[in-house]
Amino acid sequence: MSTLLEACHLSKRFGSVTALDDVSLSLHAGAITCLLGDNGAGKSTLIHMLSGATSPSGGTLLLDGVAQSFNSPRDAMRAGISVVHQDLGLFPLMCIWRNFFLAAEITRGAGLLRRIDVQACEQGAVTELAALGITVPDPGRALATMSGGERQCLAIARALHFGARILIMDEPTAALGVRQSEFVLNAAVAAARRGTAVMIVTHNPRHAYAVGDEFVILRQGRVGATLLKGATTAAELSSLLSI
Repeated sequence: MSTLLEACHLSKRFGSVTALDDVSLSLHAGAITCLLGDNGAGKSTLIHMLSGATSPSGGTLLLDGVAQSFNSPRDAMRAGISVVHQDLGLFPLMCIWRNFFLAAEITRGAGLLRRIDVQACEQGAVTELAALGITVPDPGRALATMSGGERQCLAIARALHFGARILIMDEPTAALGVRQSEFVLNAAVAAARRGTAVMIVTHNPRHAYAVGDEFVILRQGRVGATLLKGATTAAELSSLLSI
């Protein structure tokens, strides 16, 4: 597996407080890395650094082996790094296809005759969601009619459609039931099969073990353990989180 994104000895200090200290991890094409840890472990700070929302106080971020310094999340997105946050950034009262293509609609014509190609947008949204196992009979219906898991899948499909090579999912199953969590975890697996490097940030060791290839455990801003799927069990992973 080729390494797409690598964090090398990252640290982050806020005044006298050290949020992250000497954190290293790698995200690989076609693989799912699960980042686990309690509240306050530094997971959100690490997400912010990987996605350009904040700059590290020390260490290096490598993309395709080349050192990077992102000035904003937009810079990171241009480089192919996309974060699906818990709030998703979606609009429940707007229709499904508009949420999918928001501010990037497919158009036809030119000049004063340029207009949104609604049919192409609808078909594009349906096709991308179908690739993640979500069937949408009517992309013109309001997003509010979709379940929480389906909305997560839409956010994932949108990120992939617009060029995400590295997909970071922040607590994607935190507010979902069993069935909806399955939707989202299956979508993460489907994204990895397309060659995307996926990182799932979660408190749930069962969900992590179900889909993860590698597990990184953060404790008080430091890496407590890095484990491969074949070198641990679900019970061992759970016990490491309780230490």
